[in-house]
Amino acid sequence: MARTGSPTPFATLLRDLTGDALAVEEVVRAAREHSPEVARLPPAEVRRQVVTLLTSGLGALERRDDPAERDFAEARRLGADRAAQGVSVAGLLRGVQAGRNRAVELVVRHGRAAGIPDDVLVEGLLTISRYAGAVERAVVDGHRDAERQLTAAGGAARARLLRRLLLGPAAGEPPAGRTAAGEPATDGPAGGEPAAELIRFGLRPDGRYHCLVAEHLDPVRAHALARRLARCGGMLGPVEGRFAGLVPRLPESAAAPPDALVVAAPARPLDRAPAMYALCVAALRSAARRRLRGVHLVTDLAGETALDAQPALAELLRGVLLAGLDPAEEFHRELASTALAWLDHGQRLDQAAAALHVHPNTVRYRLRRLRDLTGGPPVEDGPRWPVRETLHWWWALRTWLDQP
Repeated sequence: MARTGSPTPFATLLRDLTGDALAVEEVVRAAREHSPEVARLPPAEVRRQVVTLLTSGLGALERRDDPAERDFAEARRLGADRAAQGVSVAGLLRGVQAGRNRAVELVVRHGRAAGIPDDVLVEGLLTISRYAGAVERAVVDGHRDAERQLTAAGGAARARLLRRLLLGPAAGEPPAGRTAAGEPATDGPAGGEPAAELIRFGLRPDGRYHCLVAEHLDPVRAHALARRLARCGGMLGPVEGRFAGLVPRLPESAAAPPDALVVAAPARPLDRAPAMYALCVAALRSAARRRLRGVHLVTDLAGETALDAQPALAELLRGVLLAGLDPAEEFHRELASTALAWLDHGQRLDQAAAALHVHPNTVRYRLRRLRDLTGGPPVEDGPRWPVRETLHWWWALRTWLDQP
């Protein structure tokens, strides 16, 4: 039977820690550091898990109810989500237990700092420990139930194959769909298992497929995106905490929900899938940094992706070209934004002015002021800058403006 009453000092302490963003981040970091599988999940997803478990534990402490009387539906749902994302039960438990241990350390440290007697801390931690054990059992039950359902539907085998196709085979194995000699595998003795497995899930060993990767999504949104993209055929599922897949035809822009970001690569043979996946992940980061949404080709993001891969060089370049600008000075940021718009519009004053909703003379004035501050090349109407010089200044301006 649940009992209620005034919050105890321990309950107040736990409530404060649950609402403390820094404390939650410490628990999240511990879970990710001790479980490589959890570390591959989006940080926001791990944070959601931590807050859910901490809040549930607080509720149990305040009610002082018997763990056997609790439903633990949220814990089971969490375990099921991790199974669908390809996290093993062992990897999940490593993360949960590491997070719990870090939470206990925080409780003891903050409790003693608040003057709570050790015997009160011990009593509260014992109560939480009984509840945490029941929560962990519920997480494992949810994970195993989901695994059984996925296995029954072939989902586990599909997920394993997709991860192998996109992340590459284990050491010593030929790429999926290829023999050790690099030839397309067949169902005969030369090809064996890989080709049969590909065909089972609707892929051809000699086919060409577009790799696509979506921004980190929670399980509900990932499921909705999967339904939209299913019409493209191929194979889709969770890989390293992202939604990814191989499809024979590109999705239309309308296939992605308005708040989703998807990056797709040109069609390539299956043995090129790991390289395409790596490019898509890199391009996805660049697109997310620019707050893009919808479906984008990795080739359309090639320039931004290549430049984003060289942050140290970008820092040197903007330090040399834009040393005269102060990022904290709003007028300097206005000058840099104007110059970037001018470069983006083919070094045309009229087009840059239209994009910025100002007069061309305003653009001309700002460009001259930028030249005065940085010693940059001339910006009057006339011959355009050489390609290399344009690239250097465009890169420096864009990364300079990206600074906090």
